[in-house]
Amino acid sequence: MAKLTIVKYGDSILRNKTKPIVKITKEIKILADDMLETMYKSCGAGLAGPQVGISLKICVIDILSNGKKNPLVLINPTIIDSANKIILEEGCLSFPGIFENVQRFDTVTVEYMDLNENIKQIQGQGFLAKALQHEIDHLNGKLFIDYLQPWKRKLVEKEIKRRKKGGNW
Repeated sequence: MAKLTIVKYGDSILRNKTKPIVKITKEIKILADDMLETMYKSCGAGLAGPQVGISLKICVIDILSNGKKNPLVLINPTIIDSANKIILEEGCLSFPGIFENVQRFDTVTVEYMDLNENIKQIQGQGFLAKALQHEIDHLNGKLFIDYLQPWKRKLVEKEIKRRKKGGNW
């Protein structure tokens, strides 16, 4: 398996809506494995297709509950139900070292296709709910900084510009 390169904020692919996957091929399964490996090596909890330069509706998530790996591969995921808004700190592998408080739902139900082309549902609460919403947003060209107040987003963008200038982005 090859470790993929994570696309950072500023790359236009992060703003594009992704294309649905209609058939699970060998290449899709390899991509899912490579995305999981990349996510684990980067110490992330989730990774979406656009974050590795792939404009397809695929994301991987593992919140490592109880310290054990429990990877999820979601193809064409859609949030079908949500409840209870909360504010939690959030980060993103495409925004290394940037963390901000974001309002999300504490509980979500997501419908998706697995790697065997079965349609499934998963209900997530807390950290898993946050990860599901975050990765599904990526598949729709939305980023966690879009939830920030305009003044706060400008501060984040200013920090990123400073890091780029210093060669730390």
